[in-house]
Amino acid sequence: MNIGIRSVATYLPDHFLTGEEIANKAGIPPKIVEEKMGIKRKLIPGPEDHTCEMGVRAAKKAIARAGIDPLDIDLVIYIGEEHKEYPLWTAGIKLQEEVGANNAWAFDVALRCGTTIMALKVAKDMMIADSTINTVLLAGGYRNVDFIDYENTRTRFMFNLGAGGGAILLQKGHQENILLESHLMTDGSFSEDVVVVAGGTRNPLTKENLHLQQLDVLDPEGMKIRLEQKSMANFLKVIRESLRKSGYSEADIDYLAILHMKKSAHDYVLRELGLSADHSIYLENYGHIGQIDQILSLELATSEGKLKDGDVVVLVSAGIGYAWGATTIRWGKGD
Repeated sequence: MNIGIRSVATYLPDHFLTGEEIANKAGIPPKIVEEKMGIKRKLIPGPEDHTCEMGVRAAKKAIARAGIDPLDIDLVIYIGEEHKEYPLWTAGIKLQEEVGANNAWAFDVALRCGTTIMALKVAKDMMIADSTINTVLLAGGYRNVDFIDYENTRTRFMFNLGAGGGAILLQKGHQENILLESHLMTDGSFSEDVVVVAGGTRNPLTKENLHLQQLDVLDPEGMKIRLEQKSMANFLKVIRESLRKSGYSEADIDYLAILHMKKSAHDYVLRELGLSADHSIYLENYGHIGQIDQILSLELATSEGKLKDGDVVVLVSAGIGYAWGATTIRWGKGD
């Protein structure tokens, strides 16, 4: 049974920080930000760019592009961040209401920057298992840039965090952009390396610790050592396993929709897979919009004419926690 992507869409804020502005905030040379970190500029939220709301805007675009009636949507899965308009709030239900998907039901999922990949697998498996779920909307927003302290050198690798929204519409029986197989891995040894220090039950928010409601790295040296041992190997493994389960190999990749990472790491992944820069888009003018990166990359590749019928496309992510995931898609009308 084929599950196809009917449409993808993003919402991108009008506001941004340049690499030079980030460098000034951090007290480091602009060359480090622009060339090593790979941030020419990154998107940041404006006054009305709230997390779920950005997902709503992207979802409305995806529905319009697909040309479907929102009443035909059976399920809404919120794929945005937990940092949203209100704590303890199911954003998917609000998103369902705002787009007019009144015949659907909704829930939220979370795997940090791996959420979109995980949600694609969850959605596909549910659609296969449940005959009543035929059309699924995945949508959400991201603005974890709010938690970045540019003076904290321990979080320098997260200076690329930005803001935006994304959406994907899936439909059972759709014979284009076929969603194939996914592969995910998680490693709990990283689970408490990167946290927002204040605001949870371990360290409830008070007026004295407001300055701690920011992302921080609790064991920077240990995390660095463990990441060097595991991260890139697992990143490549999920790509290869997703392809293998889909009946392909890395030699078949036509396009890699990859999250924003430092330039040397991006280039390393392409080299290891035998790909050139033409097989991907480096998001140096957008920053890292968390789990929205893969959706943005797909949308950009479509607008730039990088995708053609039958192309093998791989979406790949890595998320704090640590999680790695990849999904393979046979783009267009196929063979």
